[in-house]
Amino acid sequence: MEVEERKEEEGVVREGVASIALLPCGSISGHFVQLPHSICFGLHGTELACERECSRGEDYRLIKLTITDFSSKREQTVIVECKGHDAARFNSIDHAHGWEKDVVGMVEQKHGKNKIVVSFECETLKADTAAEDHIRQFMPKLAGLDAVVNIGRMSITGLELEAVETDGDTEIAS
Repeated sequence: MEVEERKEEEGVVREGVASIALLPCGSISGHFVQLPHSICFGLHGTELACERECSRGEDYRLIKLTITDFSSKREQTVIVECKGHDAARFNSIDHAHGWEKDVVGMVEQKHGKNKIVVSFECETLKADTAAEDHIRQFMPKLAGLDAVVNIGRMSITGLELEAVETDGDTEIAS
């Protein structure tokens, strides 16, 4: 399997494999490994509380996803939609009508920077003992939390942690 980094108008396309624990509280935690160079990024997300649009299914939710470059300790945050219960799919969104004003603002914020586009689809679902074994091996701090694990291909476009200038620790990019 040969996956490469390529440049497009939106910025660098990073492709690889993600291992994501979906916690019962709605949060997510995991790793994205960019191939072929095995560059590892941290993934942490919290579900945004809001009433769902009536046109969305019961498995639809928005996640505030923080992507961390472990080598530089820099992070960027993006809002993604999550579909699917245990076998999740994440995709970037362009608008968040019907959500709280701060969520809509984060989604629509541009500031002239590249938009971060995230895509993930679960290819392997681990639950019960298989999930707990995986978590103990790769995410030991999450052991015993009754999470399920999603493993699959992920791509992130427009993530430029090396060039981020921030006032604090986190840059909000969407």
